[in-house]
Amino acid sequence: MKVDPYQHKERYLSWKESVKNGIPDISKQNSDIILDYIFDMEHGLNISNKNVKGARSYTRLNSLKQRMIFMCKKFEELYETKDILQIKEREFHTFFTDMRNGVIKRVDGGIYQNPADFVRILKAFWHWHQKVNRKKGIEIYDITQDLDTSVQKPEWVYLTEKQIWKLCESANFKYKTLFTFLFDTGIRAPSELINIKVSDLQNNYRELNIRDEVSKTFGRRIKLMLSSKIIKEYIKVKDLQEDDYLFPIKYGTVNDYLKKYCKKLFGDIKSPAGQKYSEFTMYDFRHCSCCYWLPRYKSESALKYRFGWKRSEKIHYYSGMLGMKDTINEDDMLVDLTKTEIEKKLVKSENEKNVLLDRVEFLEKQMEEIIPEINEMKLLIREFQLLRVPTVLF
Repeated sequence: MKVDPYQHKERYLSWKESVKNGIPDISKQNSDIILDYIFDMEHGLNISNKNVKGARSYTRLNSLKQRMIFMCKKFEELYETKDILQIKEREFHTFFTDMRNGVIKRVDGGIYQNPADFVRILKAFWHWHQKVNRKKGIEIYDITQDLDTSVQKPEWVYLTEKQIWKLCESANFKYKTLFTFLFDTGIRAPSELINIKVSDLQNNYRELNIRDEVSKTFGRRIKLMLSSKIIKEYIKVKDLQEDDYLFPIKYGTVNDYLKKYCKKLFGDIKSPAGQKYSEFTMYDFRHCSCCYWLPRYKSESALKYRFGWKRSEKIHYYSGMLGMKDTINEDDMLVDLTKTEIEKKLVKSENEKNVLLDRVEFLEKQMEEIIPEINEMKLLIREFQLLRVPTVLF
């Protein structure tokens, strides 16, 4: 059974029980339409043809109901209608523009970093509304088609490799093992992390099997290149058995520990990725791990497999290209055609050199043959000179 650290199922079922007589603090019209929508999503009914079929997860259901209720409250507050279906196209655009610009703020007074999350949920709701009416023979215009779903660049805490190891070395043994494992695997924390069992470690702790049922996207088997040794020692020290969970942690406690130590080690200043070091959490290990592995993997598909991604844009989303450097060299400037021409010239030059060497060798042999004859001639000349009779003058 998959461990759910956020208790999505319990929270949804509790909420469902609490709204049997309607959703409080919004109009009856909005309550009825939201409940119809949420319950259809729970059973996979009237899903848009553009989306994956099937019942939505409890995680998704909680997100849908929370955001839909929030938007309905705001619409009732800002516009003269108690029915979300009566909101005009321009009013939708104005609402989300104000969210992006900080006119409409969060409950804590902060600015929404990604209003696109709300936009996508409203679009999904409206497409459901269209399909429900299409079954009745009624065509509804899609007033959400021009809404902006672009995502702003996320802010997170970036630690260099050197900073990561400094953090690991300063932690106690339990956290040092956990942090090394998080940085090595880039695993989703806490959702995937807390579901890993000792039995998922294979090949003498050199490989990790992330099972399908615990992964958000797909199961995968990855190599432990940095944490294998310490994981093996950790299991021995903790006397963990095959069916034990590797890290039965409370993610809130771990995050508090991380924030405290990162602030102590690196200060309360902004990291290159925008957030302060004092805001470092387990989630940021996934970002830092991506930055570490990106220049080391030879193919994009292999990197996506390690992190459990289906789309390539996730690579840039998580790395922000931090830690990258220009690795091009002179050899890379030689395109295939240029290399072929150079290779041809080198072959030609090599052939010419071999011909010259052959000639030199031939000349050396000739010299070896004539040198004795030359030496013999020198000897005869010397003897002749010695035999000459000197001329006598009277």
